[in-house]
Amino acid sequence: MSNSKLIIIEGAQGVGKTTITDFIRNSVPYTNLYRLNGTADSTASGKEKSKKMYMGLMDYIKTLENLNINLLFDRTFFSEEIYCRLGFKEYSFTDIYNELLDILSKMDFDIFYITLYLDKEDEFEKRLMREGKATTKYAKFDKRNSILQQDAYLRLSDEVKEKYPNIHVIKFNNLIPLEEAKKQLLEILS
Repeated sequence: MSNSKLIIIEGAQGVGKTTITDFIRNSVPYTNLYRLNGTADSTASGKEKSKKMYMGLMDYIKTLENLNINLLFDRTFFSEEIYCRLGFKEYSFTDIYNELLDILSKMDFDIFYITLYLDKEDEFEKRLMREGKATTKYAKFDKRNSILQQDAYLRLSDEVKEKYPNIHVIKFNNLIPLEEAKKQLLEILS
């Protein structure tokens, strides 16, 4: 029986992952926050690098089962799958993604897979124009890319929910006022 939570926050660029993960990290006791970016290699050799990275991550997570430690991830292998589905990488990651998801689903954690989204797509423009926004070589930070990513993440959430009933799949509209969002997230995670 799990005594720890594994929380994965995913979503498009500009949807508010950093704000939400920082809040959860500081509000849920004994929670460690990990921010992952994947590999910069978009060639076929990048697939092997990503596989090695994420399989190593699964091994690491497994060692932390039942230690009364909550794990919080700002992006994981779900993002790798999304970037590949959208054609930002030269390879398909789906076979490895499915293997990783099977491994994850069998871990002894209370698993939460939370996809953040904005129900008003014009909000992406405002959020992506803020100072300090990084850029990636895979997906230019712009409204169109964020909307494409959001649609892909929402579809992926549906797929996970259908196949893995033991994973708490939540689609969370991050356009509500921040204090209300924080309150709702704490209720979800309690």
